[in-house]
Amino acid sequence: MTDPQDEKTLIDKAKRDPAAFGILYERYVERIFNYIYYRTGSANDAEDLTGKVFFKAMGHIQNYRHMGLPFSAWLYRIAHNLVANYHRDRARKQEVSLDDMQGQTLVQTSPQPEPRLVRSQEVENLLVMIRDLAPYRQELLILKFVDQLSNAEIGQIMRKSEGAIKSLYHRTLLELREKMESEQE
Repeated sequence: MTDPQDEKTLIDKAKRDPAAFGILYERYVERIFNYIYYRTGSANDAEDLTGKVFFKAMGHIQNYRHMGLPFSAWLYRIAHNLVANYHRDRARKQEVSLDDMQGQTLVQTSPQPEPRLVRSQEVENLLVMIRDLAPYRQELLILKFVDQLSNAEIGQIMRKSEGAIKSLYHRTLLELREKMESEQE
């Protein structure tokens, strides 16, 4: 994590100097890209939308007000809005491509083929269940597990209170658990 005072100073400087905004870009571009990629399932669209996020942020940084949350929460909010527009414009069911995560999981599992195969099937089943969740629940899981954001940061991005995020997270995990248990029967 970055020092909040250092970040605030850098943001103030970025309001006057585009080169300072470049530092903010370098600091957050990968996280924003990953978030958008997992929400769109397309690397090309994620690149385009990531560029738009930072273009909008640079154009509106004068309006940014530090409200106790990291600068990244503001960027995620912009990304969230652009992804919502992306899906609305395409009028298609949103899918989260988590196949790359599946590959990372398999690399870290047991070297024996049989446990790896069982684990692979479990991961695939979980990914199918996650894809069947409502888009806002998928978004919550991405922000929580992929981007490792706090409930407060997720709340700002999703425009919900921290308590509402905790409750939504709990209900989402219960729903996944019920789906997994019914799948095993």
